[in-house]
Amino acid sequence: MEALRQFFPYYGSKWRAAKLYEQPRFGCVLEPFAGAAGYSLHFPDRKIILNDLDPVIANLWRYLVAVSESEILALPTKINHVDEHILPQEAKHLIGFWLNKGAATPNKSPSAWVRSGIRPNSSWGEAVKNRIASQLEYIRHWRVFNESYEKMLDQNGTWFIDPPYQNWGKRYRFKNLDFKKLSDWIMTRKGQVIVCEQEGAEWLPFMKLGKVKSSGIRDTHSSEMVFYDF
Repeated sequence: MEALRQFFPYYGSKWRAAKLYEQPRFGCVLEPFAGAAGYSLHFPDRKIILNDLDPVIANLWRYLVAVSESEILALPTKINHVDEHILPQEAKHLIGFWLNKGAATPNKSPSAWVRSGIRPNSSWGEAVKNRIASQLEYIRHWRVFNESYEKMLDQNGTWFIDPPYQNWGKRYRFKNLDFKKLSDWIMTRKGQVIVCEQEGAEWLPFMKLGKVKSSGIRDTHSSEMVFYDF
């Protein structure tokens, strides 16, 4: 099955970089720090288990898994401020992420870049709504949790672990990680392990993955690192 497009843009998303990582060797993909689930979107027909400590992210995914296509298509297109509309909070958050490309929290009103109209199909509008609605059927089987990563049930699968980076994760709402504790937890996972980081991190024996374009509006690239264990 072909990869799905992003349901919402998010800071640090791995959607562009996903093809650089090893493909899943198991029928189950688990993302303990799910964010926008950029890796899982490339393998949507697998058993997908998403987890995120941020309730905004977890509840948004739960909303997307359950919402009807018609409800997405009925969402307002022209947005000055999301609170001007009577909508579920998760719908406001969905729209909000599209109002400021590559942010770690949803906006309430369009950013200057969105207002410029430079790339209309990359911000909230009819094209984005139609794309989201057309993809919902492929994620109905996904499961979503909102808890700390260490509470996830250990099981054979492909663990795609993309935590807030040690030196670059300050934008996230939940970012205070004990990397020694995280590394110990990672080394006990069953199955295939893929861990993401950026150049300079030393809490695992990372190796270079390559240069990856940022998920924001600026044309910047990051030096991504990876740790594999199987």
